[in-house]
Amino acid sequence: MKKLFNVFMLLGILFFTFFGECFLEKEIPIGMAVEFMDHAACAYISQDKGWFEEEGLNLTAYESYVTGMALASALARGDIQVAYMCLIPAINVYANARVPMKIIAGTHKYGYGLVVNPNKIKSIKDLEGSDIRIGCVREGGAVDVLLHKTIDRYNLNEKKILNNIQRMNPAKQVLAVNTGQLDAAFLPEQWATMTEDLGFKMLLMSQEVWPEMQGSVLVVKDELIRDNPEVVKKLVKISQKATDWINQYPQEAAEIVARQLQESGGNLFPVEITAIATKTEITPEVLLRSMNRLEYTTDIDLAMIQEAIDYVAQLGYINSSFKAGDILDLSFIKP
Repeated sequence: MKKLFNVFMLLGILFFTFFGECFLEKEIPIGMAVEFMDHAACAYISQDKGWFEEEGLNLTAYESYVTGMALASALARGDIQVAYMCLIPAINVYANARVPMKIIAGTHKYGYGLVVNPNKIKSIKDLEGSDIRIGCVREGGAVDVLLHKTIDRYNLNEKKILNNIQRMNPAKQVLAVNTGQLDAAFLPEQWATMTEDLGFKMLLMSQEVWPEMQGSVLVVKDELIRDNPEVVKKLVKISQKATDWINQYPQEAAEIVARQLQESGGNLFPVEITAIATKTEITPEVLLRSMNRLEYTTDIDLAMIQEAIDYVAQLGYINSSFKAGDILDLSFIKP
């Protein structure tokens, strides 16, 4: 009888360990933020296919942001524990806002470009012209840092270039291109590719300016790693699964991301730019061209992250450099 009791006890413990753990994970509220770009394609794909729910993750918030800087600000809130965001804003919010977080995986390399009016700009040097109007996000954004890399790499006159810059978010830049108010624009994808349908030409891609440039990353708050490492492991697993799927089925991936962006975009933009930002250009055809310009991978090169940190510090966007290992926890990525 005692042996039978012990067997039932053991079965009960095993049952609770397996099912109880799943139940607890299901109850953990997870707030997620993503960028309104195909940079976050693996998040959009996973959401569309129900892979987060399939793994028992309870997303209590799922918010899109038009810029990485806006998303970075959201990370300071208590209800956002997970973010798919550009590396540069992640570095800035970690160093400047002291948000306790870690980068646990990459999502893609590259994903930024310089587009120009081919009738006015034939070469990089033409950007120095006093009558040239250049769009770029505000200081500290990923494409702003790419702007500075371009100035360095092509020995451009920094003062002349910066005097020509008009600061605005990517959607407003596309609107300005459409209305003839810009001659060039430093933009993230998919926005850069969208301008091609408006007559602009891709003059430079980030691959040419910054080899091996890390585009976006998957970030989680330290508390999630500390208290719920199994949840973090599942987030990386889902991201890897979605990344593999994107690379295997690019056409279908573009269709899904286009639909996801269309559905969420209307809540993000002012009325005057909603049509151009969400209903005209963000099509599967545009997304496929754009996504082909990114390298979707969860791999991260520590040396590249260090290079980015050092460069952001050199520009003065963070007070001082720090070790890449301080912001990285790559233990959840399978070798």
